[in-house]
Amino acid sequence: QVQLVESGGGLVQAGGSLRLSCAASGRAFSSVAMGWFRQAPGKEREWLAAISSTGRNTYYPDSVKGRFTISRDNARNTLYLQMNSLKPEDTAVYYCAAYGGPFPKQTPDYWGQGTQVTVSS
Repeated sequence: QVQLVESGGGLVQAGGSLRLSCAASGRAFSSVAMGWFRQAPGKEREWLAAISSTGRNTYYPDSVKGRFTISRDNARNTLYLQMNSLKPEDTAVYYCAAYGGPFPKQTPDYWGQGTQVTVSS
């Protein structure tokens, strides 16, 4: 079992930045890949970023590449998502997730409860 708790969400103006954190407990954090997702009202959950267990490999969809950066601190059991140049369409609930192995394959096994990000125009 892995327990995940997101924090760092809030209200920010367009063009601003936020850093989300995800504190993990339970199964060895450093042995599993992690990811960030989001879901806006009325839309499907969207994958934003993933990172291998060591942090050496990161993955992004084109939609956020260059604006969002995923990172992890295995000593602190914490995952991060740095978001820059935020837009109103980035408004959503943001979730962190843990995969079943060292690389992000298929769908995650564990999910956090989410943190709300609201970007005002």
